[in-house]
Amino acid sequence: MGNFHLSHLLLFLTTLGVVLAVSSPDGPSDSYWLLRIKSKFVDPFGVLENWSEGTSICTWNGVACSNDQFHIVNLNLSSSGLEGSISPEFAHLTSLRVIDLSDNFLNGTIPPALGELHNLEELLLFSNFLTGEIPVEIGHLGKLQVLRIGANMLTGQLIPEIGDLSELRVLALAYCQFSGKIPNEIGNLKHLKNLDLQQNSLTGPIPESIGGCKNLQNFAASNNRIRGQIPASIGQLESLEILNLANNSISGSVPVELRHLSNLKYLNLFGNDLEGEIPFELNQLVQLETLDLSNNNLSGIISLLNTQLKNLQTVALSGNFLTGSIPSNFCLHGSSLSLLILAENKLSGNFPLELLNCTSLRQLDLSSNNFGGMLPRGIDRLQSLTDLLLNNNSFTGTIPPEIGNLTNLEDLYLFHNMLSGGIPVEIGKLQRLSELYLYENQLSGSIPVELTNCSSLTSVDFFGNQFSGSIPVNIGRLKNLVVLQLRQNELSGPIPPSLGYCSKLQKLALADNKLSGSIPPTFRFLSELDLITLYNNSFEGPLPESLSLLKNLSIINFSHNKFSGSISPLAGSHSLTVLDLTNNSFSGPIPSELALSKNLTRLRLANNFFTGELPSELGQLEDLRFLDLSFNNLTGDLVPAFSGLKNLGHFLLSSNQFSGRIPTWLGGIDGLGELDLSFNNFTGTVPAELGNCPRLLKLSLSSNKLSGTIPPELGNLTSLNVLDLQSNNLSGSIPLTLQQCKKLYELRLSENNLSGSIPYEIGTLSELQVILDLSKNHLSGEIPSSLGNLVKLERLNLSFNQLQGKIPPSLEKLSSLHRLNLSYNHFQGQIPSTFSGFPLSSFTGNNKLCGPPSLSCSELKGQETKRLSNAGVVGITVAIVLTATVICMVLLYIMLRIWCNWRKVTISCSETGGFEKKKEEGNWVYGEEIKSGSKYWNVNNMSPVKSPCKEKQISTGTCMFNLSKSSSDRSERPLV
Repeated sequence: MGNFHLSHLLLFLTTLGVVLAVSSPDGPSDSYWLLRIKSKFVDPFGVLENWSEGTSICTWNGVACSNDQFHIVNLNLSSSGLEGSISPEFAHLTSLRVIDLSDNFLNGTIPPALGELHNLEELLLFSNFLTGEIPVEIGHLGKLQVLRIGANMLTGQLIPEIGDLSELRVLALAYCQFSGKIPNEIGNLKHLKNLDLQQNSLTGPIPESIGGCKNLQNFAASNNRIRGQIPASIGQLESLEILNLANNSISGSVPVELRHLSNLKYLNLFGNDLEGEIPFELNQLVQLETLDLSNNNLSGIISLLNTQLKNLQTVALSGNFLTGSIPSNFCLHGSSLSLLILAENKLSGNFPLELLNCTSLRQLDLSSNNFGGMLPRGIDRLQSLTDLLLNNNSFTGTIPPEIGNLTNLEDLYLFHNMLSGGIPVEIGKLQRLSELYLYENQLSGSIPVELTNCSSLTSVDFFGNQFSGSIPVNIGRLKNLVVLQLRQNELSGPIPPSLGYCSKLQKLALADNKLSGSIPPTFRFLSELDLITLYNNSFEGPLPESLSLLKNLSIINFSHNKFSGSISPLAGSHSLTVLDLTNNSFSGPIPSELALSKNLTRLRLANNFFTGELPSELGQLEDLRFLDLSFNNLTGDLVPAFSGLKNLGHFLLSSNQFSGRIPTWLGGIDGLGELDLSFNNFTGTVPAELGNCPRLLKLSLSSNKLSGTIPPELGNLTSLNVLDLQSNNLSGSIPLTLQQCKKLYELRLSENNLSGSIPYEIGTLSELQVILDLSKNHLSGEIPSSLGNLVKLERLNLSFNQLQGKIPPSLEKLSSLHRLNLSYNHFQGQIPSTFSGFPLSSFTGNNKLCGPPSLSCSELKGQETKRLSNAGVVGITVAIVLTATVICMVLLYIMLRIWCNWRKVTISCSETGGFEKKKEEGNWVYGEEIKSGSKYWNVNNMSPVKSPCKEKQISTGTCMFNLSKSSSDRSERPLV
């Protein structure tokens, strides 16, 4: 029981302590709520550490109390690094006049409970991460004078309740994501001085009610989506000093009512859709210091007169359609004008001499107009000039030497004009000159040595002129040089070694000149160099090993020179993105260290003497988009390691000695746009997987040893422009699926073993233009009439096939055709008349074709008739000869039989003693012939026997048809 009473006693004492604390004169009530508010914050820097019980809240960080020390009137915790959300418990601090929680990391929404702080005069919540919309309860803050909640992530529309804040002086809602229109109620804010709505997504027009803000001094609504015209009521804001409506979509003209803004100092209407002329009435804005009407659609002449706008310091009218020139009384002596930007208009005439009176000018930009003539020699009257931009005009003549008197000049832009002559030596006096851009002129002569006196130079660009001679030997004096662009001139000689002492140099472009020699060893000191282009010169020799020290190199282009040796020194930088060494005499293997440049996107080593196999490490270059190794002596297969080149767009390996099969993994490179493996030793078939490369524009596999058929999957390459499979061993027919390659403008399938007919569907490839070459195959059938639809085709070659039939009349529609070869086929009929202009060689080997340029069809028919007649005569002659021959043989046979019989009778008579005279006569007649014959033919020197018996043998032997004699008989028989 005693314990029960004791516990009740403790509870009572605790409650009493709380009551006493709440009712204490030090204001513990506010301390209670502040501690509740503290609990919602995350305080990483301990700013709120002294917020604790037992101490006076008036000593707490950021807290200011009323004079009686009972109430909090000001809470300033700006830039304290606080995180967390804003507690609705603020509503209990009813005496608060100022809340500043700006520039922290607070999130969440703005508590609607803040609308209960009826004494609040300033609410500063800008530069946090607050979200949500503006609570309508804010409109209850009748005493609020400053509302700055910009630079947050607030959304929604500008609530009309803002118009209830009748005491508001500052409304800053910039750099949020507000949308919708500017509410009409904004015009109720009679005391408003500062209205900042810039960098939101506000739309609609500026309300006419804006004219009700009579005390408005600053109105900034730039970088929104405001449309419509500038309301004339803005002219009623006589206190306005700043009007910034830049980067919107405001249209119409510049209202003349602006002339009433007698206190206006800053007028910025940049980046809108304003049109019409610049109102002459703007000359009444005598307090105006800055005028920016750039990037609109204004036209007409410049009507601004500095004689009236005496306080004008900055005029920017660039990016319009202004014409004419500068008014003659534009500037008075003693003018305050320091910046004049008139770029990108249509101003014309000579250099405006009126501007020479603007002696306070520091920046003069007349670029991108139509000014011409010579630059005035009196240019040095503008002694204050720091920036002179006259580029992109048509100025002629020479650079006046007086330009060397502009000793404050820092930037001189004269590029893209028609200036000629040399650079005046006086330019060496410009000690402050930082940027000198003279590119794309007609300047000539040598680069003056005096230029190296301009010790502040950071950028020199002489691209596209006609400078000759050598680069100044002491160019190394330009210690601050960052960019040196001398490309496309006629400079000769070696690179000065002193250039290596420009240790801040980052970009060096010496390409397209006549420079020679080798790279100086001093280049090892260019440690910040990230770009070097030396292409199209005559540099030679090996690369210095010291180049491997340049670790920041990202872009190297040494193409089209005579460099030799190894490229290993260039593999020292692991920052390479582009390496182009095309057309040199580099040799040896490709270093595998190149794979350490993980950001390499372009590698071009074509037209050199590289040998060996490709390093498999190159397959690790996942960002590589362009690989050109053509025209080298590289060997080996395309190993699977290269399948990692997933971003490859151009893969060019032509004219090497690669072998093996074309890998199927090439079909897995989605972005492949160009594949050239021609003139190698690849074998096997064309991979069907290549049909999986939807972006492929060029496929060249010509001059290999490929076999098999053309895969129909190639028809899936609907973006293909060039298909070159010529000079292989491909067979089968031309796949019909090629009709799906509607963008083909070059198709080469010649020098293969293709058979079958030419598909009719080829005629649907209406973009074929460069060539259709199907020559040197085994194609048969007729030319499909659909080829007449290829009206863009310039070259057609169907020669050396087995095509037949007539040339289709539809081919006469090929009006763009300027080369045609149908030779060595089996065509017949008349050649279309439109082809008469082609040479006879276009139709050679087709004996049944007629018409120009070949024989006329009547001549061809006559020749065929004559050939038939001649054939008949020959046949008759052959028949007569054969008949006569047979008759002669028969007669000869009969005569020989008679003669044989006669000889028998003669020999018989001589054996009986009669006919002695005949016998002697016979010996006289035949004896010598027999003797002679026996001497010639008897190689055993056998003597002739003259006995009657032997003569009988001879007589019987003279019968040429006696074929049954033994070989021994023939050996003794004299030949007659």
